[in-house]
Amino acid sequence: MHNGLLVKYGEIAIKGNNRHQFENLLIRNIKEKLAKVGTYKVSKEQGRIFIEPENGSSIDDIIAPLQKVFGIIGLCPASVFTDDSMESICEQTIAHLKEDYGENPAPVTFKVEARRANKKYPLNSLQIAAEVGSKILEAFPNWSVDVHHPQVTVWTELRNRVYVFSKVIPGLGGMPVSSHNKAALLLSGGIDSPVAGWMIAKRGVELCAIYFHAHPYTTDRAKDKVVELARRVSEYSGRINLYVVPFTDIQLDIYDRCPQDQLTIIMRRIMMRISEKIAEKEGAMALITGENLGQVASQTLQSMYCTNEVCTMPVYRPLIGFDKQEIVEIAQKIDTFETSILPYEDCCTIFVAKHPETKPKLESIKKSETHLTDIEAAIEKAVNDSEIIKLRLGEVLE
Repeated sequence: MHNGLLVKYGEIAIKGNNRHQFENLLIRNIKEKLAKVGTYKVSKEQGRIFIEPENGSSIDDIIAPLQKVFGIIGLCPASVFTDDSMESICEQTIAHLKEDYGENPAPVTFKVEARRANKKYPLNSLQIAAEVGSKILEAFPNWSVDVHHPQVTVWTELRNRVYVFSKVIPGLGGMPVSSHNKAALLLSGGIDSPVAGWMIAKRGVELCAIYFHAHPYTTDRAKDKVVELARRVSEYSGRINLYVVPFTDIQLDIYDRCPQDQLTIIMRRIMMRISEKIAEKEGAMALITGENLGQVASQTLQSMYCTNEVCTMPVYRPLIGFDKQEIVEIAQKIDTFETSILPYEDCCTIFVAKHPETKPKLESIKKSETHLTDIEAAIEKAVNDSEIIKLRLGEVLE
């Protein structure tokens, strides 16, 4: 019977003296995710994280949630027992394989991988593997051994208890969220920015998010769409504080006082300045955008150079070299695509110029900005008047 789940992790294993810190973060994130599902004991033993259901909870119920936890590369439904006699190990292994593959499974090639933490055990790893493998051949005569390219690998690990598993359900990999501080994501209602946030979170970065709302030119449905996108990203990233920034007055001022072909660049520069102030409030160390080189006029090298000029903290663009189809495929994988294509326009599309400048000159942009009405006060007001929506693990808290 599968009575536990073994968690495999990748990069954490090579972290040297800091490894335990990353393991503890991963365990914390696992516990937070499982708290919504049932009651489970999560323990760490000799480089392994192990999960056991309690109070009638099920292993099957936690596979899908844990596949959204960064840092996990594999989930192994396991049989765990204390009797480490060879007779017991062989019996439990056969029972485990029948549960995984059926009483009369189809022909496959296999090998047994054995590990023993207790070096005083009377048999070494190769001897254990040979004993277990011979019993498997007796139980499944249509199976055959292939130690180089097996279709099935059967793991037998002797620790303080015996662990048997044969299937590895893939995880997302990456690093545990919160292992690399926080960044602020400029989140629009489009396809790209949720993917950018997801990719940065996969590297262990905690997120806050910033959305620019131009009411009444953009409707509450546009805002609701962005909240839903943030909610879906938070299923992976854990916590997100979403700042909804009132941007109408600033956009109208830009529209009235600046050249039409410079509207987008100037708007982006003001957005960056606001975002940086919010990031500082959140303790974030970088800004994240979904920009992709050459996709639209504001995403040429010259345009991004002009945009970056107003920033003092780093701006990361994880999608900079991606094709659009590659971004779409990730959006579909993380279940943000269908929400992103809902036809509710954001502030970037409402006030777009008919013929935007693709090779803006920084000095010309800065000169145009001098015509804006007390932009410093407008920026402070936008920051102070922002609404904060808190999201946690796929739920909107307030």
